[in-house]
Amino acid sequence: MATPLHLAVLDDEADITQLLATYLGGQGFRVSQVHSGAALMALMSGDAPALVLLDLGLPGEDGFAIARQLREHWQCGLVIVTGRGDPVDKVVGLEVGADDYVTKPFDLRELVARVKAVLRRLAPAGQPASAKASAEAATLLRFAQWELDTAARRLLDSSRQEVALTTGEFDLLNTLATHPGRVLSRDFLLEHTRGRDGGPFDRTIDVQIGRLRRKIEADPDHPQIIKSVRGAGYILVPKVEAG
Repeated sequence: MATPLHLAVLDDEADITQLLATYLGGQGFRVSQVHSGAALMALMSGDAPALVLLDLGLPGEDGFAIARQLREHWQCGLVIVTGRGDPVDKVVGLEVGADDYVTKPFDLRELVARVKAVLRRLAPAGQPASAKASAEAATLLRFAQWELDTAARRLLDSSRQEVALTTGEFDLLNTLATHPGRVLSRDFLLEHTRGRDGGPFDRTIDVQIGRLRRKIEADPDHPQIIKSVRGAGYILVPKVEAG
């Protein structure tokens, strides 16, 4: 039997972590419950999960700082699950690298669907031989001075140095690079990167475009690689070569 995928739930309320652990366990996951940033970091060092569900409202701790620490040191999925529904908090959460942002109260089925969507976008840890061969044959996408390795899910610069991307940033850049020269709407990008439609005030794509520009553009304020098309969406301008 396949080894259950490991998830971690960080929340200071034990009833919340127990609820999520029970429900996610019933969906076939192995779940660790932690109640502080220190406990999560100890877990990451010894038994790192594939994805962390992180509450921001931790007494005496900065949830955003914990998210930044995760992004700096580990490659795992990150879903913020919090009672802080202010749009500014959501933007900051995405800015620090969260793959999704869910506000309390939440529907358990929707939360699991979002967790599974993030996990699908992560590089699988153990693939069958046929899937592995297919991944190894995946295309390299080259544009401007960049190379996007879709098999290894890596972005390399002209000196072959890797530029760290979050799961969402990689999926967004991959979608743009596989549709070069085409204006892609925010709804199209949300559907292809997160498997859902966006509401009229959903700024997820705008936030991640801003993050990508700061990583790949010589002048993020005057982008030449990913350009905005007013009222329509975004376009990857350079020619893309596949190899």
